[in-house]
Amino acid sequence: MSAQIKSSDDSIPQDCPYAWSQESSISLEVFLAKYNPSMVQNDGTKPWIWVRGKDSPEAEEAEMVAAINEASSQLKEVSERVEAIKNDAAIPMRSNKKTGAKSKKEVREQVQAEAAEKLKEISIKHGYVWGKWLIFAPPDRVHSIWTSIATSLVSGPLASTSAFLTKVSTSPESETSSYQHVICLYLPDVYDKESVTKVMKVLLRNHGVNLSGVKSDLYTAIGLDSKHPSGIPSTIWRNTTLLKDVEIKELKDAYFADLSSAKAAGAAPKTEEKEGSAEKSKRKPVLKKKAVADDPFRSDDDDDQAKEAERKQQVKDRKASMKPIKRAQESDSEEDEKPKAKKRKAVR
Repeated sequence: MSAQIKSSDDSIPQDCPYAWSQESSISLEVFLAKYNPSMVQNDGTKPWIWVRGKDSPEAEEAEMVAAINEASSQLKEVSERVEAIKNDAAIPMRSNKKTGAKSKKEVREQVQAEAAEKLKEISIKHGYVWGKWLIFAPPDRVHSIWTSIATSLVSGPLASTSAFLTKVSTSPESETSSYQHVICLYLPDVYDKESVTKVMKVLLRNHGVNLSGVKSDLYTAIGLDSKHPSGIPSTIWRNTTLLKDVEIKELKDAYFADLSSAKAAGAAPKTEEKEGSAEKSKRKPVLKKKAVADDPFRSDDDDDQAKEAERKQQVKDRKASMKPIKRAQESDSEEDEKPKAKKRKAVR
C-alpha cells in the first residue's frame, strides 16, 4: 500500500499492540479488560483500540488512490460552487413562487445533493464503498458499550451481520470539555441499505446505543466532515432515513426492558460488572485542560447534541447554585414569623 493508504485512520497499523483478532495470543475477554478506552491515554501513538470480527474487504491500491484523487477534485469543485452561490447577488435569499426563483439555500442544497450522488458513483466505480456506523459514548460508559459491541461482533448478534471490524478512541492527551469517545463499527458496503439497516437493528435491539449515522471511509480519506465548507452531508445515512422514529424507539425500549428484567433478577450484564471492577483497579489518567478539537468522525447532528448537553448541564449547575440561597431565604422567613407569632399570642 502507498503511504496515503497506510496513514488512513480506517486501517489497523502494522504490529499494533492495541488490536485483537482471532489469531491473538490472549482471549478477547482479557484484551477488553486490559485496554479500557477510558483508562488508556492517547500519547500520539495509540489513538484507537481495535477488534476484528472477520476478514476485511479487499480493494486494489491503485483503485483506492484513484477514488481519493477523483473525490478530492469533486469536493474542491463543489466547495467553490457553494462559495459562489453565497456571493451571487442574483440569487435571492428567499424563494419567489411568482417568478419561480429559488433561494440561496435551495440552490446550495441542490448542488450538495448532486455532489453526494457523484461521490457515490466514484465510490462504486472504484470499489471503495466500505464505511462505518458512528456511535458516541461518554467516558463513564464507553467501556461497557465498547465491550458489548466488540464481544457481539466476535461471538454475538453482530457476528451474523456484515459488520467485520470495530474500534474505539482512547482518552485524549489533554483534558477536553464534554469529550465523547467514538466507536466505529465497519461495514463492507455503506450503500447496501438492507445490510446497513440489519446492523442498525442489532445495535438498537441488542445494545441500546445512540447512533450518529453511517460515514463512508472515502469521506474520511478526503476530509469531508460536518464542518467542511462544501456543506455536503458528512454521513451517507441518517437514522430516520433507514428506520422510522417509532421503530427506533420500539427497538431501544425492548433492549432496556430486557436490561431491567435482568437487573431485577440479579443478573446484571457482565460487561457492566467488569467495567466496575476494572475502574476500581485502575486510576484514570490525569489530563491537562484543552479546548474541544474538531473530530473528523462527527456527523451533522453531533454539534447540536453537544450544545444541548452543555445547555442542560448549565441549567443543572445554575439550579444547584440557587438551592442554598433558597434555603437561606426560607430560613429567614421562618425567623421573621417567630416575632409575629409572639405578638399574636400577647394580643390574645
